[in-house]
Amino acid sequence: MNEPHPFNAQSPAVEDFDLTRLHALRHSAAHVLADAICRCFPETLLGFGPATEEGFYYDVRVERPLSSEELGRIEDEMRRIIREDHPIEQRWLSRSEAEQMFAAQPFKLEKLRELDGPISVFSQGAFTDLCAGPHVERTGQVAHVKLLSVSGTNWRGTADGEPMQRIHGTAFPTAAGLSSHLHRLEEAKLRDHRKIGAQMGLFLFHEYSPGAPFWLPRGEVLWHTLATAMRDLLLREGYVAVRTPQVFDRALWETSGHWAHYQRNMFCFHRASDDEGSKHRTWGLKPMNCPAHMLLFGATRRSWRELPWRVHDQGVLHRDEISGALGGLTRVRQLSQDDAHIFCATEQIEDEVVRVLALIGRVYAALGLGFRCRLSTRPEDRLGDDARWDATERALAAALERCGLPFRICEGDGAFYGPKIDVDVFDAIGRPWQCATVQLDDLLPERFRLRFVGPDGADHRPVVIHRAIFGSFERFIGILIEHFAGRFPFWLAPEQVRVLSISEPSAEWAREVGRALCEAGIRATVDDGADRLGAKLRRAHLEKPAWRVIVGERESASQTVELDEVGPMDLDALVTRCRRSETVPI
Repeated sequence: MNEPHPFNAQSPAVEDFDLTRLHALRHSAAHVLADAICRCFPETLLGFGPATEEGFYYDVRVERPLSSEELGRIEDEMRRIIREDHPIEQRWLSRSEAEQMFAAQPFKLEKLRELDGPISVFSQGAFTDLCAGPHVERTGQVAHVKLLSVSGTNWRGTADGEPMQRIHGTAFPTAAGLSSHLHRLEEAKLRDHRKIGAQMGLFLFHEYSPGAPFWLPRGEVLWHTLATAMRDLLLREGYVAVRTPQVFDRALWETSGHWAHYQRNMFCFHRASDDEGSKHRTWGLKPMNCPAHMLLFGATRRSWRELPWRVHDQGVLHRDEISGALGGLTRVRQLSQDDAHIFCATEQIEDEVVRVLALIGRVYAALGLGFRCRLSTRPEDRLGDDARWDATERALAAALERCGLPFRICEGDGAFYGPKIDVDVFDAIGRPWQCATVQLDDLLPERFRLRFVGPDGADHRPVVIHRAIFGSFERFIGILIEHFAGRFPFWLAPEQVRVLSISEPSAEWAREVGRALCEAGIRATVDDGADRLGAKLRRAHLEKPAWRVIVGERESASQTVELDEVGPMDLDALVTRCRRSETVPI
């Protein structure tokens, strides 16, 4: 590449812990949590409790919903277990021994039926859990731990799974690390996009359509501005924009492989076809755009001269997420993506992936977001042979190395059809969010029998690069609300200028200033009511216009304005300043 990536390998708020050791510590904390729950509630049915990027959780089935007070009781019991400093020891059991040990734990028995060979368990004192590890050596090492919340979920995350409760916590090797993390969590509460979104009048949810946001006028401006910025950027980068249908016959999803691998997350329905009498057909709302784009590519006989063909689609998608997984804008059932697919020849793969990575760096730098990369490799549930996976994984690794981007390998996290580069962004308070993805796929072109005519006159199969930078607009807007704490840069702000009149005599000039700004294409409003200036400033503080312009009798007489934190200027200077500031930086 000719110019370096604006790459930030990790958040400045993330401490330099040994990640393998941190994972083992948090995994052990999850076992301490399960032990404590069983001590407090002996009839508990245990699910599973993994370590996560931010801490750990454990899914349990108890007789009643757990309150915050009961979390405190469980945490006290955890500290007792930690003080007891039990050794954490691995043992291997036969299947019959394991079934006898977990006879009263149906969720464990279900998992046991899926395991082959000797069964690994870990014990600490009188508590034993089904687990492959890793763990620290003793419970006393899990010293800096905190329970955070409890939420609803379903067994194994499926819509028809038994309801359970998920207890979230975090653990760190040092007291300072835990204290810093808890401070960030407190800051995160102040930045909660659901709270700020309500204050700013951006969006709302309704019980009649759970998981699908209503974009209010200010929120629609934000959504539209971000979508337009991405669309314009991609058109300059050689993409073409399309829109594709919402509903497809299940035959499409069977061809793509999604019916076998993704059906449980799709909204499906049946109807009698008009031209097939009583025969019923099954349809699905599309959860992603890639199969439709395969149809578009295959609809025309294409030449190698057309490649790479870069197609962009911001159409609406639907995914049947379980209710317990929904969370404001960050997990929704209706979404749109800055979705694109690049159809290219094998020899073009590396250049195209490098080009996408450069685009990712450019966009995130413009928004002040650091990022890091993960190479996600073949999952157990996958299509295609190992030779194919070897080749595609090597291609993505080569592109990352060419860009000079460090990356972590995440075994088994790839899509069922191909490996991918996952990109985590870091917001203003150091939290990681998984956003961009770059997926390499030669399987869907094979399943859809896609071909292009090569320079030799023969037919060749293209490779597809699936890529998104924002991911879903809904989720990315939620991230940006919290990143900026609602104080968006001028170009992105739903309300760019609010004009505040100090008194009734200055109200007419305030309205004239507002009209001039709107005529200049600036998103401006006027607060010219009878309230005192203090009340108007408090409203502006909650609703967060990018700039505040104050107009009093002095400004009215001199035909000037007072720009907050800048000072007095005439109206033409204000308009000029606004126009300079509304340039989209990506």
